Amino acid sequence: MNSGIERIAVEPTPGARQLSRGVTATWWYTASAVLIFELAMTLSWTLLALGSTRHDVAALVIAAGGLVWTSSTVILLIDYRHRLDAEPGVAWRRLALPMLIAVAYGAAAGPLLGSWELALMPVLQSLILLNWPRGVRLRVVIAATLVLVALSIVDVSRGTFGAGVGWWVPVGYGALLPIMTVSSLWWWDVLVTLDRARASEAKLAATQERLRVATDVHDLQGHHLQVIALQLELAERLMNRDPAASLEQLQLARASVDDARQGTRDLATRFRSVPLGDELANARDLLTAAGLAVESDIAADADAAPAGDLGPVIRETTTNVLRHGGGHRARLELRRDGDGWRYMIANDVHGEAEVRADGSGLDGIRRRIAEAGGTIDVVRGQDEFAVAVTVPAADGVTR
Repeated sequence: MNSGIERIAVEPTPGARQLSRGVTATWWYTASAVLIFELAMTLSWTLLALGSTRHDVAALVIAAGGLVWTSSTVILLIDYRHRLDAEPGVAWRRLALPMLIAVAYGAAAGPLLGSWELALMPVLQSLILLNWPRGVRLRVVIAATLVLVALSIVDVSRGTFGAGVGWWVPVGYGALLPIMTVSSLWWWDVLVTLDRARASEAKLAATQERLRVATDVHDLQGHHLQVIALQLELAERLMNRDPAASLEQLQLARASVDDARQGTRDLATRFRSVPLGDELANARDLLTAAGLAVESDIAADADAAPAGDLGPVIRETTTNVLRHGGGHRARLELRRDGDGWRYMIANDVHGEAEVRADGSGLDGIRRRIAEAGGTIDVVRGQDEFAVAVTVPAADGVTR
């Protein structure tokens, strides 16, 4: 059955897309660092095989097998990226294929070179990439590091690497592989935690603000409704015995209704009338959170500017930058201009971003500024879009 409700997909703002691209780029940086180190290990083992054998079969197996094994670790990395913190343990069944490839590669390459370190290195590296429960990963990394270092010492004592390779080379590789891998994953975990904390902080701030508004409305309306209820109850009781007193209570109830309405208006006005310094700070924080580099030049006495005229302008122009800017930088200014105030917001425009100089938002700003006796200038350049507004100073506030 058609409910008649049309669902409209809301596209993310340019700032949200920039943040998403930034997180994705950091992930690929993290994953590529792990993969490059694995390829470097494979190349080292291949060169060692070429220098210590009389034929190229061992080197070919080590090189080709290393490429296959490195490719299989991509599955482990992707699984680590999309893991759930509440997921119990390691999904062994889902990750069986890359683990089997690691075992097969070590079992094939290790005996060809006569190296215990090469035999276990792929398996231990794949184990480090798994999504272990909290507190287990550290023990896995310490155990893997000790095992690889011990096996490299055994290989050195058996002459596996020949006289031309110092003992510190295999020992160093054995110690660096687990440490480098876990440090890369730790960096990714820190980024994800910070991103989630930022989102949670924004949601918490919005929730706290709604709770504060709801509390104020409840206190205001609850008090007035209680008084009105008592006045109406008293008027009902006095209606037959003392009509004049009953009428007086009805008049008082009506006055209480007027007080409640006025209190609601005052409450709404108080929430809308934010000092301009706070408005500009909110605009700067919002643009920064959207991924823009923000420059600001705000007068020290910005709160003396007419908030009723400039506050809505600041909010509307900030929204326009987030929706249509598409750039990477923004600039905010609020300075004295003779006996008035001049506010300007500018942002760079890149790519296919579309900035409308005649939209309904700017039309509303023009009407508001015209009513306040001010002027507005909209400048659309090749690389920058700017809106400058000049309004008279508030009554009694001059330069």
